[in-house]
Order: sequence, then C-alpha cells, then structure tokens
Amino acid sequence: MRAGVRWLAPPEQWSRRRFAGEATVALLLAVLAAGVGQLLEASALAVVTESVAIAVLSLMRRRLPATVLAVTAALTPVGNGFLPLMMAAGWSAGRRITGAGRAVAAFAGAYVLCVTVSLVDTWSPSTALTVVLLTTLYFLAVAVVPGLASRYWTQRRTLLHTLQERNGQLLRERAMVAGQARLKERQRIAQDMHDSLGHRLALISVHTGALEVDRELTPRQREVVGVLREASVTAMHELREVVGILRDGVEASVPASVDESGRAARGTAGIAALVEAARAAGNAVELKYSGEARPLAAAVDHAAYRIVQEALTNAYKHAPGAPITVDLRYEPDSVVVEIVNGAASEAIGEVVSGGQGLTGLHERARLVGGMVHAGPVPDGGFRVAGVLPYGIGEAPPFVDASDPFRQQSAKAPSGDGGRVTGWTVSEREWAMGGRGGHSRSSGVVMGCAIAMGVVMLLGVAVLVGVFFLVGSIDKGMIEPSEYESIKVGTAEKTVRDRLPSGDTIATAGLDGKGPKEPEGSRCLVLMSSEVGESLESEPVFRFCFADGKLVEKKSYEVKR
Repeated sequence: MRAGVRWLAPPEQWSRRRFAGEATVALLLAVLAAGVGQLLEASALAVVTESVAIAVLSLMRRRLPATVLAVTAALTPVGNGFLPLMMAAGWSAGRRITGAGRAVAAFAGAYVLCVTVSLVDTWSPSTALTVVLLTTLYFLAVAVVPGLASRYWTQRRTLLHTLQERNGQLLRERAMVAGQARLKERQRIAQDMHDSLGHRLALISVHTGALEVDRELTPRQREVVGVLREASVTAMHELREVVGILRDGVEASVPASVDESGRAARGTAGIAALVEAARAAGNAVELKYSGEARPLAAAVDHAAYRIVQEALTNAYKHAPGAPITVDLRYEPDSVVVEIVNGAASEAIGEVVSGGQGLTGLHERARLVGGMVHAGPVPDGGFRVAGVLPYGIGEAPPFVDASDPFRQQSAKAPSGDGGRVTGWTVSEREWAMGGRGGHSRSSGVVMGCAIAMGVVMLLGVAVLVGVFFLVGSIDKGMIEPSEYESIKVGTAEKTVRDRLPSGDTIATAGLDGKGPKEPEGSRCLVLMSSEVGESLESEPVFRFCFADGKLVEKKSYEVKR
C-alpha cells in the first residue's frame, strides 16, 4: 500500500490495521516458540508460559522498545524460543529509540543482562570466558546487527522523504516565482495599454471638444459630441483607476533602453535603435528585414520590440563577444522575430540573472495570440524566436507546460514534488524535531561508522571464537585406541596425565547422561574422535576414580 493512500486513510482504520499486523506477528512468534519447545521436549506448562510471554513482549516492543529488548535479552539464555523475538526486538529498538546515545545505552544494558544470565545459568570457572565470547557473538548477530540495519534503513528513508519534500517545496516556490513574474509582466502590459489607449482617448476628447464649439453644428449634434467627449474622459479615468489597482504594491520597472519620450520607439520602429546601441557597445549585431512591412497592433508591435530587447540582453550576459543576428520577417499570416547568437568566445563565470525574462516574453506573446520559443542551436549558440499575429488574436488558455529552455544557462530541476506521507513518529522527530540538516547528516555518518565498527568486531570475534573452539576441543577428546589402552586399577595420577583435562565447553552437559556413576567416585567424561552412528548421538568415554585409582571406565552414546 502506498504511503499517500495510507496517509489519507482514517486514523481509526489505520490503527486497526496496525494492531492486526502486530497481533499477527505476535501470534507467529508464539507459534514458533511453541514449536521449538515441542522439539526440545519441554513440558506443556513451560511451552505455554513461554509462548504467552513472547506474544505479550512482541505486542509491547513498539511502545517500550528498550524495555522489551532488555527483558528479551535476559530471557533468551534460559528460554527455548526467544531467538526470533530477540531479532524483532533488536529491529524495533534500532528503529524507534531516538538518539544515538540512548540506543547505545539500551543495547549495552541488554548485552550485560544477556551475558550475566548466561554465566549464572552455566557457571563454571573453566568455561566462563568461552561463555562470554559465545554470548557476545550471539548478541551481536541476533540483536545488534538487526538494530543497526533497522536504524540505517529508517534514517535513509527519512532522509529520502525529507529530500523529496524539500524538492517539492522548491518546485512550488519556483512555480510561485514564475507566476509572480507573469503577473508583473501582465501589469507592465496593462501599463503599456493604458498609455496607448490613454493617448487615443485624449485625442478623442480633444477632437470632440473642438467639434462641440463648432458653430456649424446643430444643437442636437453638439449634444451628441458632448456625450462622446464625456464618455472618452470617463473611459480614460476608469482605465487609469483599473491600471492603478493592478499595479498597487508593485514597483514600476522600466528598462533603461526604453525611450519614454515616444511610444513608437518601443515598437518594431525602435528595433533599429536597439541594434545601433548594441553596435555602439562593441557587439557584432546584424539586422535583417524580409517581406513586405505591414502595420501591427500596438500590443503586437511592442511584443516584437520586447522579444528583441530581451534576447539581446540574454546574449550580452551569456555569450559576450559572440556575433548576433536579428531577423525581422513579415510572413503572410504573422510576423516572425528571430534572434540568434553564437557560442561564447571565452569562458564566463557565474551569471547573475533572475531567470524570468523569457517567462515574461512567453506570457506577453500568449496574450496577443502568439508564441515564443527559446533554446540552444547545434553550433553552441542560442536562439529566441517569436511568432506574432498581425492583429491581436485570442489568447490560448494558460497551461503550465514544462519548458527546458527557460534560461540560457540553467536547467529545470527534476522531480514531481509530491508530498510524501506515512512516516513513523520517530522519523518525524528525526526530520523535524529541531535538528538541522547538518545534525541529520552527522547522525547518518555516525550510524554508518558504528555499523562498520560492529561488523569488524563481529568478524574478529568470530575468528577468535573459532580459534578458541578448535583449541578447546582437543581438551575434551581422545582416540578410541587411547581408551582401550587404559586399564582399570591404574593410578589416578597416571591416567589423568595421559588424558586431557576435559575443561572445555565442548563437553559441557555430558555429565549425568550416561550409566549410574560408582558410589563415591569422581568421573571424567571425554568425547570420542570418531563420529557416532547417527547425527542424534555423541559417543563419549567416562573414567571414574576413587581412592586414588581408576575404578571404572565406560563407553556409551549421549543424545544431543
């Protein structure tokens, strides 16, 4: 089930699902413990008690991970089926204990309890070191390794979720910035239209005022002309009010190259002045005209001017010194403005750019029914082309389609930016609980370092354990020929000098499993170097001493 679906599910439904999953896991662990108890021929009461304890501890491991880990570590050495629960408790503790210090303390306490109970259960001075070593290996493999794996997996998933949400936030902010740029461009367009229409309305008002005082007009005609003059004046005032509302709170941004003394300089008639200014600044700019010139609507005329102006500015920034070609073509159904610059002749550093100039051109062209394309060319240069209608066409509906050529030197970020949900409580604490990005990265590095150290320690411990185990086997094993050569009645000292001491973990548990020992004797049980007839039995030799001599020797098999 995906995280988004789980997040949208009602809290009560999610709680029921989680409880059902936890109950299933607890039941499975209890059944496994009961099966192990049956295989080891434990009593029915012991099997039931152990299964119930495992089920209860499994249900509590999410709420009390450190407590369950400690209790399980203490019960594992004396229980029969606590191994699966130990792995589950280690996984939950590594995932849910917040803070590296608390996690280390919880696992260290559980380790001390496990070792202590193991020593108490099988106490023997000769085998204490071996028990500690084997218990350490057992605890590392069963509890520490799952805990580290769980903690690493959780931190990695938390980091991934955080990066995805950060990426989504950046994409939303980028969309907001682009929307603000389009809004500002619309406001500038509104100001341009205000100036153009205001000029026309002013002319209408002047002409109608002159007609109103014409003596040749009849009173009826003067009344009509007066109505037209009042309407034009009212329309001009309303236009100014509307534009004022649109521009409220937005600073006017007029390019320095715009000649405010005459609006004609901001149309196609002013393109030549832009090119001449660029040449005067030392740029190689070529201006081409093709087709029969036709009159353009004011908004279209100004859009063509702005396309050339922005493309030249873009070329100055990103390809200084490169040749530039400005082509103005009058096609049968539209006017095409194309600006192509060559590749940069020299490497340039970081370019400071708002990245919204081309966004404004897209919006300006869209509003008059045209389109703008911007992108690189095969020779390494850059091309900006605008196709504009002769009259103002119907603006197509705005569609926020991705455009890989928003800016000459930038690329659009990838990622869908969707919200990632379904985190656990500890994950949210790690991601948002007052910890910065540096702290999270430090925690990941620390976790990886601890994991590497544990793996190395585990490897060294395994090698040492194998070495000690192989060496200790020789202290508890003899050849059958050696057993046959020893005679009953031989002095105890002579026999013990010929036999190994038997102080090894390999012979632990062999005492008391064979025939009844002679009264008042002390017996030494050793293993045979030969393998038994079946895998379920172990051949052993027993030597019993009394009054300083060997009084009995027995050869028998012990069930494993």
